[in-house]
Amino acid sequence: MSAITVEEADAIQPAQVRMTPPSRFGDKAFYWLTLSMAFAVVLLVILIGWELGQGSWQAIQKFGFHFLTRSTWDPVAEEFGSLPFIYGTAISSLIALIIAVPLSIATAVYLTELAPLWIRQPIISLIEMLAAIPSVILGLWGIFVMIPWLRDYPFPFLQKLLGWTPFFGGPIYGPCVLAGGIIVAIMILPIITSVSREILRSVPDLQREAAYALGATRWEVTRIAVLSYARKGLFGAVILGLGRALGETMAVTMVIGNTPQIAASLFKPGYTLASVIANEFTEATTDMYLQALFEIGLVLFGVTILVNLLAQLLLKTITAGAAPGRVQ
Repeated sequence: MSAITVEEADAIQPAQVRMTPPSRFGDKAFYWLTLSMAFAVVLLVILIGWELGQGSWQAIQKFGFHFLTRSTWDPVAEEFGSLPFIYGTAISSLIALIIAVPLSIATAVYLTELAPLWIRQPIISLIEMLAAIPSVILGLWGIFVMIPWLRDYPFPFLQKLLGWTPFFGGPIYGPCVLAGGIIVAIMILPIITSVSREILRSVPDLQREAAYALGATRWEVTRIAVLSYARKGLFGAVILGLGRALGETMAVTMVIGNTPQIAASLFKPGYTLASVIANEFTEATTDMYLQALFEIGLVLFGVTILVNLLAQLLLKTITAGAAPGRVQ
């Protein structure tokens, strides 16, 4: 038998042995593309903050930190302070969360865990339609339908029941902080509901089956196996709704009363950071007036970032020590 030469041995080697290493150009290109997109978002946030800072630099130099603590808003005398607007934004957003969060999560739980199939899709479609309604349409509805009804029925009842507290005392005007909070609650309700429903749908069925196997009732399965598992995602849905509440403009502007004051009574008119920009930006006839409005935008931008940072810190505190996917 004749010996096999080296050339013949190389010729009969498997194709995969002779194949050259694959090119990693695609992996590297994909990595750098996604990295650039991620940094583009960060850069966009920085550019927004830089532009707002540049536009409000004169007001920052003149008023300094006192811009956040002063209550005066006098364009004629060029004396400006943002405290009433910060207060109105915070109170209306808090009212909206108090109303919308329980309703949204309860609706999401019903649609995910309890609703029969024949009614589930119509309700989901109605919720999505509510989210698609422009805010100015909700504002018009608020002016001509919601406020007259609130002024005639719920507000007098609340005043009679809780009028001894400073929050529901005083005359009833109609357009007020409470009305602004209610209209914001209507606007963020479909957002929180839709996100919460998707989060609850992502809970593995194994969680439910394990709870049923241990003899848990439907309520116990929902509370222990579903809501406990999904609480981190639900908290994120609430923060998403809060971000929408803080920046809501037109609907709130049309029902809150637009009066820069700080009052304990929820029946009194108020003002928000977004509303004052929308209302007065075209009326800013002096440079300092325009600079003050830019600083209002900078304050709103900072409040939004601060709220999200505090929410992330609170989320880490809530979930500290809990293993991923662990039912508690």
